[in-house]
Amino acid sequence: MTDTTAGGPLPALALPVLDPALAERLVARMAQVEERLEREITSEADFITVACRHLLHAGGKRIRPLLVLMAAETGGSAAVPADAGDDPVLTAACVVELTHLASLYHDDVMDEALLRRGAQSSNARWDNHVSILAGDWLFSKSSELTADLGADAVRIQAQTFSRLVEGQILETLPAETAEGALEHHLRVIGGKTGSLIATSARYGAMFGGASDEVTAALTEYGEMVGVAFQLSDDILDIASDSVESGKTPGTDLREGVPTLPMLYALATDGPEDARLRELLGRPLTDDGEHAEALALLRAHPAMDQARSYVLDLARRASGRLDVLPAGPVRDALVAFADLIATRTT
Repeated sequence: MTDTTAGGPLPALALPVLDPALAERLVARMAQVEERLEREITSEADFITVACRHLLHAGGKRIRPLLVLMAAETGGSAAVPADAGDDPVLTAACVVELTHLASLYHDDVMDEALLRRGAQSSNARWDNHVSILAGDWLFSKSSELTADLGADAVRIQAQTFSRLVEGQILETLPAETAEGALEHHLRVIGGKTGSLIATSARYGAMFGGASDEVTAALTEYGEMVGVAFQLSDDILDIASDSVESGKTPGTDLREGVPTLPMLYALATDGPEDARLRELLGRPLTDDGEHAEALALLRAHPAMDQARSYVLDLARRASGRLDVLPAGPVRDALVAFADLIATRTT
């Protein structure tokens, strides 16, 4: 989206912000985040800088740092400090983005990906060793910055990192039972995606001066919208002709990666679903079988089940915002949850 004020158009923000004053303030703050990120990933070794800039410049939406800045508004942290280097909210915004960026380098190695955000992945451009070590270096930079935020932030970051890595590990393992497949999938997504988005909202509220009640509510909101956003990607991978992430539709289906609609379809036991269950039980390397499974799944009630689950989760996330005062910040956060709920319909 593009927000407008009397001064003209503003750069697009990744979250829907309709209030011009809030949008202008967030754009100014995000510009500081970008400048700080550039400084933090600059190494004395030029090659490390080049490798780490590769994905930083690949067009990420910066949802996590923007959520830090928006959550900080709930504590009255609206002004842009004269010395941005001393601003804990800005530091926290950089921490979560560097952590996210680092995880992408490792994800590409695990997934053997060739593309990331429409650009060549780091492991494809160089090799797995470079990608892993670049991710490690970015994790170390996020840890350095977290230390500047104090002991509580260090503890929260360590807990978040533990959940993130746990989610990555669990993603490589099958569920212990067929009945536990959905719970396993949700635990993976909660760790890989929900944990860091929850921490983004928590950091913003903490360092913006929000109350404990508001901080707790925003943390829960962040967890829920993070999981809902990833689950909506599960649906879009099947339903859309052009997937926002740049992936070809049905990529997860082809690779046998469990997603919410697939898990719902596998849980059905009607004889009319036997062929679909058979196809979903293995990777689909044959183009004809892949197209057949995609068509069957698109027409299956599992798609509406998945949409209903995401819609309910997004609505429950919005409900956590009732403790916030009415105003543009709350409106923007509710609008983000609504966007997640409706992007798959």
